[in-house]
Amino acid sequence: MVMKESKGAIVLLSGGLDSTTLLAMAREEGYGLYALTFRYGQRHHQELAAAKKVTEAFPVREHRVVEIDLRAFGGSALTDNIDVPKTGTLSANIPVTYVPARNTIFLSYALAWAEVLGIGDIFIGVNAVDYSGYPDCRPEFIAAYEKMANLATKAAVEGETPISIWTPLMYLSKGEIIRKGVSLGVDYGLTHTCYDPAPDGLACGFCDSCRLRIKGFAEAGLVDPLPYRQ
Repeated sequence: MVMKESKGAIVLLSGGLDSTTLLAMAREEGYGLYALTFRYGQRHHQELAAAKKVTEAFPVREHRVVEIDLRAFGGSALTDNIDVPKTGTLSANIPVTYVPARNTIFLSYALAWAEVLGIGDIFIGVNAVDYSGYPDCRPEFIAAYEKMANLATKAAVEGETPISIWTPLMYLSKGEIIRKGVSLGVDYGLTHTCYDPAPDGLACGFCDSCRLRIKGFAEAGLVDPLPYRQ
């Protein structure tokens, strides 16, 4: 293993299952951890509280919570007055929980912070196996963004700090992600996944995100530590 402690890495952290596993994997690789979370106008704040708990459980050098307002544009059930789907089946189409250009925006903030810190490594927990079909979770998007990032920053253009975007969860099933996290000591009771939690924070159990989480724990043969509304 090549130790990266001297440079560190930016890890995009939502407080969910995937990004928490990602944080543990970056730590396992020896990176110094800089966690980046967004208050982007999402309709609930449970994931922000979860992200704070997660960073308190890890040796994070710094945790930044950046405030942006994607409600200004709406167009998503996560930021607008649109019902979160709970159909019982995962749709083959891109669902209304997709937030327009979200990962593009998030990665741009991570890129800016990385350049200021002199860091070339950015981790994002996108997945192309058990996911809701979002276009900005695909490997083609990540490859294109990485190419752009190396054209867009002074540090990369001058050859000081090339940018690498790491996606170690890309081809793992949710069950495999959970098993990996458990092997690294992740406490999934700290995380939050639900798109439409109750006022008391209980997960709904029916949105796409909950269904994928429940499916993953079943595949892993493990008990989900989170309580559900039903």
